[in-house]
Amino acid sequence: MKKYIGLLKYLKAYKKNIILYFLSVVASIIFSIASIAMLFPFLEIIFGTKQVITQQPELTLNTSSIINYLQYIVSNLVQTKGSTFTLATVCIFIVTAIFFKNLFLYISFYVLTPLRNGFSMRMRKELFEKILGLPIGYFTEQKKGDLMSRLTNDMAELETAVNCTLEGFIKEPLTIIFYLVVLFFISFKLSLSLLILLPISGFIIGRVSKSLKKHSTTIAEKYSEGLSITEETLSGLRVIKSFTAENFISKKFFTSNEELFVARNKINFRKDIASPLSEVLGIITLSIILWLGGSLILENKGFNLNGSAFITYIAIFTQIINPAKSLSSAFYAMQKGTAALHRIESVLLTENTIDENIHGKKLDHFNDSIEFKNVGFAYNDVTILNNINLKIEKGKTIALVGSSGAGKSTLADLVPRFHDVTSGELLVDGLNIKAYNLNSLRKQMSIVTQEPILFNDTIANNIKLGVQNATDNEIEEAAKVANAYSFIIKKDDGFNSNIGDRGSKLSGGEKQRLTIARAILKNSPILILDEATSSLDTESERLVQDAINKMMLNRTTIVIAHRLSTIRHADEIIVLDKGNIAERGNHDTLMQANGIYKKLVDMQELK
Repeated sequence: MKKYIGLLKYLKAYKKNIILYFLSVVASIIFSIASIAMLFPFLEIIFGTKQVITQQPELTLNTSSIINYLQYIVSNLVQTKGSTFTLATVCIFIVTAIFFKNLFLYISFYVLTPLRNGFSMRMRKELFEKILGLPIGYFTEQKKGDLMSRLTNDMAELETAVNCTLEGFIKEPLTIIFYLVVLFFISFKLSLSLLILLPISGFIIGRVSKSLKKHSTTIAEKYSEGLSITEETLSGLRVIKSFTAENFISKKFFTSNEELFVARNKINFRKDIASPLSEVLGIITLSIILWLGGSLILENKGFNLNGSAFITYIAIFTQIINPAKSLSSAFYAMQKGTAALHRIESVLLTENTIDENIHGKKLDHFNDSIEFKNVGFAYNDVTILNNINLKIEKGKTIALVGSSGAGKSTLADLVPRFHDVTSGELLVDGLNIKAYNLNSLRKQMSIVTQEPILFNDTIANNIKLGVQNATDNEIEEAAKVANAYSFIIKKDDGFNSNIGDRGSKLSGGEKQRLTIARAILKNSPILILDEATSSLDTESERLVQDAINKMMLNRTTIVIAHRLSTIRHADEIIVLDKGNIAERGNHDTLMQANGIYKKLVDMQELK
């Protein structure tokens, strides 16, 4: 039960809807009972078993009193208005009760719909915001397809589970309880057998559904695995085709898809048996009640029920079967929902190791320097940076070089706090970087990466990503400085041209120039260039490098590069080796030192 309560705690914001849902369900049940209760006078009239009662009996809360009172009303109507009129009155009452039953049933659905959809929208928003707020290091351990699965498949399961949870905790239990109360009221002795039969039915259904959560988790994992394979395939289609690896990728996907097929079959076999199993058990219980009650009434064992009352009792009991079926189906969906909730909560409850420090000091202007003091960084107990001491003064250009895995990108990632240092401290303008409001800190920085990161949107919207209120003139000026204006205006829709998924409609050089235009428009005083030209051809490199040189003017720049032309004129070159600063100085002094830097140049790792 505790795991189901976990679903309810997310519905606190919708108390008003839940109360209205509860009241409308109760009203619907009451009118349903009233419509069925009118079977008694209907049968009395049809079968002619009504008693003529001339004196109004006293109405008390017991079965005999109510039956006598109903018989008095029927008898009085028949005597004054006739049997046909009385029968018509009863039918009108039944129709009216059914109308109001369904009216309140519709109202319950009406208040439930915004609750279910609102909950789903809110959970998606929270999950997406959490994903956006998690540190970069989190995503190195996670598959994109798995996160996409939690936003889509798991959320759909959870939405269904919320609906079923309200039915499982409110609608169906209330329906069963109300009908049971009426049954006990009509015949306490006959209804005692239900206390034995119904728990047995519930136990059998519970045993069948026990493994449902486990299979739901398996399905979610296989679904996310398939999404990951699909995402990787679409991203690497050119490589797959060039290496003729279609069969390998197909086999990988088909294996995952077949495992998903098997898992879904197992869960559906169990889910689909819920409704028929509960109906069979309900009919067995009904048959026992029919046999037991009928035989005792025929033998006149003091049950104080005539034929009309007993048929009414049976009619009311049959109304428990459908809610019991729905309740069992609801519990199956709730089992799946708790599995989905567990996967979603595993993301929502992930501790964000990067404190955004919302109330911290705002960095409105970068005035002095960035300083690394005995900085160390380790990830999963692996030391990546060790005892880094480095001061980058405002307006200076610092280049980071070294072999692959030396720690260059990690060192640069510490500045915008994609990671936090694990030892030592990183200062900006003499203050620990953690003391600043994270958003204000990052506003002072622009980053251009080796792989151009663009979005399936227009050229203009990609350029103004960091400055949403930028004017058309400002966007055009940024594009001109980045040497991007000439190719943009040749597009059919100019700045309003869509560039496709990840900028697929552009060349490598064009994509990189757009990311530079984006950084230029943001106009941040700190610039981080992570091998921005390493993957470009000579012509594109010239245009991009020219744009970079313009962008670097009067900015504090951290450059990671394999191109000698990019770093040759840096104020200081930092040579990293296995997470340590091995050499430092300008190009000429490092070449004269005849150390690691010269070897990198001679080996053409710096070209």
